[in-house]
Amino acid sequence: MSDVAYGINALRVLLAKELGDDWPNTIPDPAREARTLLAHKMGVARQDLTLMMQEPLDEDLLDDALDDACDRLRGVPMSHVLGYREFFGRKFSVDNRVLDPRPETEILIIEALSEEYFEVLDLGTGSGVIAITLAGERPNSTVIATDVSSAALEVAAENAAALGVVARMHFECSNWYSAVGGTYDLIVSNPPYIAAEEMDALQPEVRDHEPRIALTDEADGLTAYRAITAGAPDHLMPGGRLIVEIGPTQAQAVSQMMRDAGLQQIRVIPDLDGRDRVVEARKP
Repeated sequence: MSDVAYGINALRVLLAKELGDDWPNTIPDPAREARTLLAHKMGVARQDLTLMMQEPLDEDLLDDALDDACDRLRGVPMSHVLGYREFFGRKFSVDNRVLDPRPETEILIIEALSEEYFEVLDLGTGSGVIAITLAGERPNSTVIATDVSSAALEVAAENAAALGVVARMHFECSNWYSAVGGTYDLIVSNPPYIAAEEMDALQPEVRDHEPRIALTDEADGLTAYRAITAGAPDHLMPGGRLIVEIGPTQAQAVSQMMRDAGLQQIRVIPDLDGRDRVVEARKP
């Protein structure tokens, strides 16, 4: 019977393509991914494998892990292989129905948490990471989460139930504000902002495995912001905030849209790499 050390090495050799196999995807850190895949199948933390090297490893379990490694080499995102992505200290289920959450989106969360909020509207919720995190961080808040994709809303609702906030959330199939009433002290969104002409340059595991509708507006990448900023004044309480994630070259254009909508106190917030990542504005 194989042991854990053998299993890790077998996975690493496959992921590093040391066997000379012609796979379409390249794994930048095969050793780390080997441990991640095996730990996931064993139901243990990756760091715990160090103390388990000589323990026996079930052959069927190793075969399943090798199948997962083959999926990675075909370009399937790690989050889809594992079935989840960690975000702001929570574990969210993700699959090809929703955008894979990025760490940069936590910049939006941190900014939202810098002030109190009670009534929140999340436009284009996807897997629900923003809406659910904001609900989870403030137990006295209620959140409306919308998406034009009913499939994405299913994922978001499942995540909300698993993370214990579904009682304070409502999910609505809506094209931005089309099915939304009321006013809110916080509106948030991470809309599709990749221009159609930029899609071919995306990494294959993003372009080929995440929903296209969540990535691009099939135009200049700014269509969603035009709708979100134009409708914000009618859906914000006085003093309420609009916070959106942007692509790194879009700060000036989105800031101008906010000014044109009559919003004030516009701020551009960079991510940890110094790239423009979030724009915030306030209704007078």
